[in-house]
Amino acid sequence: MTQQVQPAKQCESSPNTKQMKEKAAQIRKSFQRPKFWVMGFGWCLAACAGAANVIAFKSWNLYASHVTGSTSAMAFRLEGYHQGEYGSESLKEACLLVFSFLCGAYACGLLIDKNQVHFMGKAFYGLALILNSSLLVTAAFIPGRLLPVCLVAAACGLQNAMCTSHFGAIIRTTHVTGTVTDIGSTLGRISMIYIRKGCRCSKLDDVERAEVGVDARKLGVLFGLWSFYFMGGLFGVYMENIIPGPP
Repeated sequence: MTQQVQPAKQCESSPNTKQMKEKAAQIRKSFQRPKFWVMGFGWCLAACAGAANVIAFKSWNLYASHVTGSTSAMAFRLEGYHQGEYGSESLKEACLLVFSFLCGAYACGLLIDKNQVHFMGKAFYGLALILNSSLLVTAAFIPGRLLPVCLVAAACGLQNAMCTSHFGAIIRTTHVTGTVTDIGSTLGRISMIYIRKGCRCSKLDDVERAEVGVDARKLGVLFGLWSFYFMGGLFGVYMENIIPGPP
């Protein structure tokens, strides 16, 4: 009697095991870590954006890539303008920073209308990079305050749109708010999986192992972006002390 029941149990568990392995395979396919050269390219751009942002603040006391902060400043300056606390100049600065970032992203949409690199698309990605560097170089040699920082903001908008249009939303190179958000939520998901299993790896099933593996690969990309943005900012602020910009 025992020998007849045991094969029945194996027949019942076999479809469940197969389904679990298929689900685990689908989870692994849901995220493919970018190739190393893609990650390196994104990390270098993040470092450049970090340097540009701190140099903009040190030189002109304005952040170039903080659209969220600039939008909040628009509301704050508008209220202050109506109360007589601020002049129209500070409100114009906040508005132009947001508008410049938008114009940079708009230029990317004109140059790159598809998220694939092929035929003319490859040349247009190169043109977008040339335009991005031209904006930054021009900002470094133009005297004044508002125009240079607006050029940097436009370069940030162009760069961010260019990277997200091709590499996806996970590659953000000009700000790290979303990056840190993704790092925190991903760490939380991994932690909850281990907590449910009593922090023992041996108790993880195929699906949970696949979920942890995918999230770990995401963390590698995200943490690299944050680290390079930070290192770029650190490098930029030291270089600004050595090589001062135009008055």
